[in-house]
Amino acid sequence: MVLIKEYRVILPCSVEEYQVGQLFSVAEASKNETGGGEGIQVLKNEPYEKDGEKGQYTHKIYHLNSKVPGFVRFIAPEGSLVFHEKAWNAYPFCRTSKSTNEYMKDDFFIKIETWHKPDLGELENVHKLDKESLAMRTVVPIDIADKSQVSSADYKPDEDPAIFKSVKTGRGPLGSNWKVAELNCPKMCAYKLVTVKFKWWGLQTKVENFIHEQEKRIFTNFHRQLFCWIDKWVELNMDDIRRMEAETQKELDEMRKKGSVRGTKAAEE
Repeated sequence: MVLIKEYRVILPCSVEEYQVGQLFSVAEASKNETGGGEGIQVLKNEPYEKDGEKGQYTHKIYHLNSKVPGFVRFIAPEGSLVFHEKAWNAYPFCRTSKSTNEYMKDDFFIKIETWHKPDLGELENVHKLDKESLAMRTVVPIDIADKSQVSSADYKPDEDPAIFKSVKTGRGPLGSNWKVAELNCPKMCAYKLVTVKFKWWGLQTKVENFIHEQEKRIFTNFHRQLFCWIDKWVELNMDDIRRMEAETQKELDEMRKKGSVRGTKAAEE
Protein backbone atom coordinates (compact mmCIF):
# COMPACT_ATOMS: atom_id res chain seq x y z
CA MET A 1 0.00 0.00 0.00
CA VAL A 2 0.98 3.61 -0.52
CA LEU A 3 -0.27 6.91 0.91
CA ILE A 4 -1.44 9.40 -1.75
CA LYS A 5 -2.22 13.07 -1.18
CA GLU A 6 -2.71 15.90 -3.67
CA TYR A 7 -1.59 19.30 -2.39
CA ARG A 8 -3.13 22.26 -4.22
CA VAL A 9 -1.18 25.50 -3.85
CA ILE A 10 -2.80 28.63 -5.28
CA LEU A 11 -0.43 31.49 -6.05
CA PRO A 12 -0.70 35.19 -7.06
CA CYS A 13 1.36 34.85 -10.24
CA SER A 14 1.01 33.47 -13.75
CA VAL A 15 2.11 29.99 -14.83
CA GLU A 16 4.85 31.63 -16.93
CA GLU A 17 6.11 33.73 -14.01
CA TYR A 18 6.10 30.73 -11.69
CA GLN A 19 8.56 28.79 -13.85
CA VAL A 20 11.26 31.37 -13.13
CA GLY A 21 10.15 32.01 -9.55
CA GLN A 22 10.17 28.34 -8.65
CA LEU A 23 13.68 27.70 -9.97
CA PHE A 24 15.04 30.87 -8.33
CA SER A 25 13.47 29.91 -5.01
CA VAL A 26 14.74 26.31 -5.17
CA ALA A 27 18.29 27.62 -5.54
CA GLU A 28 17.88 30.08 -2.66
CA ALA A 29 16.15 27.56 -0.39
CA SER A 30 18.88 24.98 -1.09
CA LYS A 31 21.49 27.37 0.28
CA ASN A 32 19.36 27.95 3.38
CA GLU A 33 19.32 24.18 4.04
CA THR A 34 23.03 23.46 3.53
CA GLY A 35 25.92 23.56 5.98
CA GLY A 36 27.75 21.60 8.67
CA GLY A 37 28.08 18.41 6.64
CA GLU A 38 24.40 18.30 5.74
CA GLY A 39 22.37 19.67 2.87
CA ILE A 40 22.07 19.36 -0.88
CA GLN A 41 24.60 18.19 -3.45
CA VAL A 42 23.81 18.72 -7.15
CA LEU A 43 25.25 15.94 -9.32
CA LYS A 44 23.57 16.78 -12.62
CA ASN A 45 21.56 19.67 -14.04
CA GLU A 46 21.19 19.28 -17.79
CA PRO A 47 18.62 19.30 -20.63
CA TYR A 48 16.96 15.99 -21.54
CA GLU A 49 14.79 14.70 -24.36
CA LYS A 50 12.98 11.38 -24.17
CA ASP A 51 9.95 10.00 -26.05
CA GLY A 52 9.17 13.45 -27.45
CA GLU A 53 9.34 15.11 -24.02
CA LYS A 54 11.86 17.90 -23.45
CA GLY A 55 12.94 19.53 -20.25
CA GLN A 56 15.63 19.82 -17.58
CA TYR A 57 16.94 16.80 -15.66
CA THR A 58 18.45 17.16 -12.20
CA HIS A 59 20.01 14.59 -9.88
CA LYS A 60 20.62 15.70 -6.31
CA ILE A 61 21.80 14.01 -3.14
CA TYR A 62 20.32 15.04 0.21
CA HIS A 63 22.66 14.55 3.17
CA LEU A 64 20.32 14.32 6.16
CA ASN A 65 20.49 13.57 9.85
CA SER A 66 18.92 16.34 11.92
CA LYS A 67 16.14 16.63 9.31
CA VAL A 68 14.60 13.26 10.16
CA PRO A 69 12.83 12.37 13.42
CA GLY A 70 14.70 10.75 16.30
CA PHE A 71 12.91 7.40 15.99
CA VAL A 72 14.19 7.07 12.40
CA ARG A 73 17.75 8.07 13.35
CA PHE A 74 17.66 5.46 16.12
CA ILE A 75 16.86 2.53 13.81
CA ALA A 76 18.61 3.74 10.64
CA PRO A 77 21.93 2.06 9.83
CA GLU A 78 24.97 4.30 9.50
CA GLY A 79 25.11 5.97 6.09
CA SER A 80 21.44 5.29 5.30
CA LEU A 81 20.30 8.90 5.79
CA VAL A 82 21.54 9.90 2.35
CA PHE A 83 18.82 10.21 -0.27
CA HIS A 84 18.83 10.61 -4.04
CA GLU A 85 16.38 12.86 -5.88
CA LYS A 86 15.91 12.65 -9.64
CA ALA A 87 13.64 15.17 -11.34
CA TRP A 88 12.40 15.68 -14.89
CA ASN A 89 11.09 19.21 -15.36
CA ALA A 90 9.07 19.39 -18.59
CA TYR A 91 7.23 22.50 -17.44
CA PRO A 92 4.30 22.97 -16.93
CA PHE A 93 4.47 19.29 -15.88
CA CYS A 94 7.20 18.04 -13.55
CA ARG A 95 7.83 14.65 -12.01
CA THR A 96 10.24 13.80 -9.26
CA SER A 97 11.46 10.54 -7.80
CA LYS A 98 12.21 12.20 -4.52
CA SER A 99 14.61 10.56 -2.17
CA THR A 100 15.26 7.05 -3.40
CA ASN A 101 17.25 5.62 -0.53
CA GLU A 102 20.02 3.26 -1.65
CA TYR A 103 19.75 1.31 1.62
CA MET A 104 16.00 0.60 1.45
CA LYS A 105 15.84 0.34 -2.35
CA ASP A 106 12.26 -0.45 -3.55
CA ASP A 107 10.84 -0.45 -0.01
CA PHE A 108 10.97 3.35 0.13
CA PHE A 109 10.11 6.05 -2.39
CA ILE A 110 8.50 9.47 -2.60
CA LYS A 111 7.04 10.34 -5.99
CA ILE A 112 5.87 13.88 -6.72
CA GLU A 113 4.01 14.77 -9.92
CA THR A 114 3.06 18.40 -10.47
CA TRP A 115 0.82 20.14 -12.97
CA HIS A 116 0.84 23.95 -13.07
CA LYS A 117 -2.46 25.34 -14.30
CA PRO A 118 -3.91 28.91 -14.67
CA ASP A 119 -6.85 28.29 -12.33
CA LEU A 120 -7.86 28.28 -8.65
CA GLY A 121 -7.48 24.55 -8.05
CA GLU A 122 -10.90 23.45 -9.33
CA LEU A 123 -9.70 20.57 -11.55
CA GLU A 124 -10.88 17.36 -9.90
CA ASN A 125 -8.51 14.87 -11.58
CA VAL A 126 -5.76 16.78 -13.36
CA HIS A 127 -3.38 13.83 -12.93
CA LYS A 128 -5.82 11.43 -14.62
CA LEU A 129 -5.76 8.90 -11.79
CA ASP A 130 -7.54 5.60 -12.21
CA LYS A 131 -10.60 4.82 -10.07
CA GLU A 132 -8.63 2.93 -7.43
CA SER A 133 -5.95 5.61 -7.01
CA LEU A 134 -8.58 8.37 -7.00
CA ALA A 135 -10.37 6.64 -4.12
CA MET A 136 -7.10 6.51 -2.15
CA ARG A 137 -6.18 10.16 -2.81
CA THR A 138 -6.78 12.92 -0.28
CA VAL A 139 -6.89 16.56 -1.47
CA VAL A 140 -5.05 19.02 0.80
CA PRO A 141 -5.49 22.77 0.02
CA ILE A 142 -2.58 25.06 0.98
CA ASP A 143 -3.24 28.79 1.48
CA ILE A 144 0.05 30.70 1.55
CA ALA A 145 -1.64 33.68 3.23
CA ASP A 146 -2.94 31.61 6.16
CA LYS A 147 -0.51 32.00 9.06
CA SER A 148 -2.23 29.19 10.97
CA GLN A 149 -0.80 26.70 8.45
CA VAL A 150 2.74 27.64 9.54
CA SER A 151 4.39 26.42 12.74
CA SER A 152 5.77 29.02 15.16
CA ALA A 153 9.25 27.56 14.58
CA ASP A 154 8.99 28.20 10.82
CA TYR A 155 7.30 31.61 10.90
CA LYS A 156 9.29 34.60 9.62
CA PRO A 157 7.68 38.07 9.32
CA ASP A 158 9.67 38.89 6.18
CA GLU A 159 8.27 35.71 4.53
CA ASP A 160 4.63 36.39 5.41
CA PRO A 161 2.41 37.04 2.35
CA ALA A 162 -0.18 38.65 4.66
CA ILE A 163 2.37 41.39 5.39
CA PHE A 164 4.52 41.59 2.25
CA LYS A 165 3.79 44.01 -0.59
CA SER A 166 5.70 43.73 -3.85
CA VAL A 167 7.29 46.98 -5.03
CA LYS A 168 7.71 45.80 -8.62
CA THR A 169 4.30 44.19 -9.16
CA GLY A 170 2.10 45.90 -6.55
CA ARG A 171 0.81 42.50 -5.37
CA GLY A 172 0.07 41.90 -1.70
CA PRO A 173 -0.39 41.99 1.16
CA LEU A 174 -2.65 38.96 0.76
CA GLY A 175 -5.78 39.10 2.90
CA SER A 176 -7.95 36.16 3.92
CA ASN A 177 -10.03 36.58 0.73
CA TRP A 178 -7.13 37.36 -1.60
CA LYS A 179 -8.06 34.84 -4.30
CA VAL A 180 -11.20 36.88 -5.01
CA ALA A 181 -10.11 40.33 -3.80
CA GLU A 182 -6.91 40.52 -5.88
CA LEU A 183 -8.81 41.11 -9.11
CA ASN A 184 -5.93 42.49 -11.19
CA CYS A 185 -3.48 39.81 -10.12
CA PRO A 186 -2.77 36.69 -12.21
CA LYS A 187 -3.41 33.42 -10.40
CA MET A 188 -2.43 29.79 -10.82
CA CYS A 189 -2.45 26.47 -9.00
CA ALA A 190 0.33 23.93 -8.49
CA TYR A 191 -1.33 20.52 -8.26
CA LYS A 192 1.25 18.40 -6.43
CA LEU A 193 0.42 14.68 -6.27
CA VAL A 194 2.60 12.98 -3.66
CA THR A 195 2.81 9.19 -3.39
CA VAL A 196 4.73 7.76 -0.43
CA LYS A 197 5.80 4.16 0.24
CA PHE A 198 7.78 3.14 3.32
CA LYS A 199 7.78 -0.63 3.81
CA TRP A 200 9.14 -1.30 7.28
CA TRP A 201 7.17 -3.51 9.64
CA GLY A 202 5.77 -1.61 12.59
CA LEU A 203 6.73 1.82 11.25
CA GLN A 204 5.08 2.07 7.85
CA THR A 205 2.04 4.15 8.79
CA LYS A 206 3.92 6.38 11.21
CA VAL A 207 6.71 7.21 8.75
CA GLU A 208 4.41 7.67 5.74
CA ASN A 209 2.29 10.13 7.73
CA PHE A 210 5.41 11.92 8.94
CA ILE A 211 6.72 12.28 5.37
CA HIS A 212 3.42 13.78 4.22
CA GLU A 213 3.47 16.21 7.15
CA GLN A 214 6.96 17.28 6.11
CA GLU A 215 5.99 17.63 2.45
CA LYS A 216 3.06 19.88 3.40
CA ARG A 217 5.38 21.91 5.63
CA ILE A 218 7.93 22.27 2.84
CA PHE A 219 5.32 23.19 0.20
CA THR A 220 3.76 25.78 2.51
CA ASN A 221 7.00 27.45 3.60
CA PHE A 222 8.54 27.30 0.12
CA HIS A 223 5.62 28.98 -1.63
CA ARG A 224 5.32 31.67 1.03
CA GLN A 225 9.00 32.43 0.37
CA LEU A 226 8.50 32.32 -3.40
CA PHE A 227 5.87 35.06 -3.28
CA CYS A 228 7.76 37.22 -0.78
CA TRP A 229 10.89 36.96 -2.98
CA ILE A 230 9.00 38.02 -6.14
CA ASP A 231 10.86 41.33 -6.46
CA LYS A 232 14.11 39.35 -6.66
CA TRP A 233 13.04 37.08 -9.51
CA VAL A 234 10.16 38.67 -11.45
CA GLU A 235 12.49 40.42 -13.93
CA LEU A 236 14.75 37.40 -14.51
CA ASN A 237 14.63 35.10 -17.55
CA MET A 238 15.62 31.43 -18.00
CA ASP A 239 19.18 32.34 -19.06
CA ASP A 240 19.59 34.21 -15.78
CA ILE A 241 18.26 31.18 -13.89
CA ARG A 242 20.67 28.72 -15.54
CA ARG A 243 23.63 30.97 -14.68
CA MET A 244 22.38 31.24 -11.11
CA GLU A 245 21.97 27.46 -10.83
CA ALA A 246 25.57 26.87 -11.96
CA GLU A 247 26.84 29.34 -9.36
CA THR A 248 24.64 27.81 -6.67
CA GLN A 249 25.95 24.30 -7.40
CA LYS A 250 29.49 25.46 -6.58
CA GLU A 251 28.32 27.36 -3.50
CA LEU A 252 26.51 24.32 -2.12
CA ASP A 253 29.63 22.17 -2.38
CA GLU A 254 31.56 24.71 -0.31
CA MET A 255 28.78 25.38 2.19
CA ARG A 256 28.23 21.70 2.94
CA LYS A 257 31.87 21.32 4.04
CA LYS A 258 31.84 24.09 6.64
CA GLY A 259 29.77 25.99 9.17
CA SER A 260 26.90 24.55 11.16
CA VAL A 261 23.74 22.66 10.26
CA ARG A 262 21.15 25.04 8.81
CA GLY A 263 17.51 25.11 7.85
CA THR A 264 14.49 22.98 8.59
CA LYS A 265 14.89 20.34 11.28
CA ALA A 266 12.51 17.53 12.02
CA ALA A 267 9.92 18.19 14.69
CA GLU A 268 10.42 15.67 17.47
CA GLU A 269 7.54 13.90 19.21
